[in-house]
Amino acid sequence: MTDEPEDSPQRCGLVAIVGRPNVGKSTLLNALVGQKVSITSAKAQTTRHRITGIRTVGVTQFVFVDTPGFQTRHSAALNRTLNRTVQGVLFDVDVVLFVVEAGRFGLDDAKVLALLPPGKPAILVANKLDAVHRRAELVPWLKGMQDRHAFAEFVPLSAKKEADVKRLLDIVQPYLPEQPWFYEEDALTDRSDRFLASELIREKLFRLTGDELPYASTVVIDKFEEEGNLRRIAATIVVERDAHKGMVIGHEGERLKRIGSEARQELEHLMGAKVFLELWVKVRSGWADNEEHLRSYGYE
Repeated sequence: MTDEPEDSPQRCGLVAIVGRPNVGKSTLLNALVGQKVSITSAKAQTTRHRITGIRTVGVTQFVFVDTPGFQTRHSAALNRTLNRTVQGVLFDVDVVLFVVEAGRFGLDDAKVLALLPPGKPAILVANKLDAVHRRAELVPWLKGMQDRHAFAEFVPLSAKKEADVKRLLDIVQPYLPEQPWFYEEDALTDRSDRFLASELIREKLFRLTGDELPYASTVVIDKFEEEGNLRRIAATIVVERDAHKGMVIGHEGERLKRIGSEARQELEHLMGAKVFLELWVKVRSGWADNEEHLRSYGYE
């Protein structure tokens, strides 16, 4: 961040991170916050909730809102819920980070771009710059992007490079209003440990089942108890069919054990406490297309 005078007024504002699935929004959020607050995997639709990440630098507090990738291909209740979340976020924020893959712009990107409210400052974040071999090819692409929308700024970057992330923070800062901070200086997210536990288990589920398991799976926390430096957590992985249950459990329960082991290790690191984790798998046919089930599982 640029150095501010000691007596500078505090700045604080909401920054939405939007884009089609799999452009690296959650990776970017984690890099901007400086710690993992949103789960990532190579699968689209990994992020399903509005995740808030907080970073305070100098007199400025950035409140980042990571959104689900806008769903254009399916019309199940889950997808409609995710899209409502995206649209609701955009009207509440001070600035929008519109994330695309550097050098690429397809129909799914265009559908998200069409959602940006007119008059709202939007910064084009061209992510995965490290995958572009000939930078000169980006010049005509950037001009084409400016023709599509009056972006306030263009920021080509790699979310995995610390210097690029710092540069983006510097660029965003002037767009945030002068007002008191919303959160304590050391806050990282507004989400509870209980919520983060369900998300981390879901991340391991997505990563370890590869493309075998359809998206119709979720995680429900049945018990979350704190006993000094111990967290007792019981969770249920909800799937659509008996065949999916078998995929999650794996041969002689090996896959479920691995999901639990990897989730437990990361939770211990995140919470700074010992974690005792129990996992169960249940079949709930049609849950992803049932508004009542979605609400009971925490989808807004």
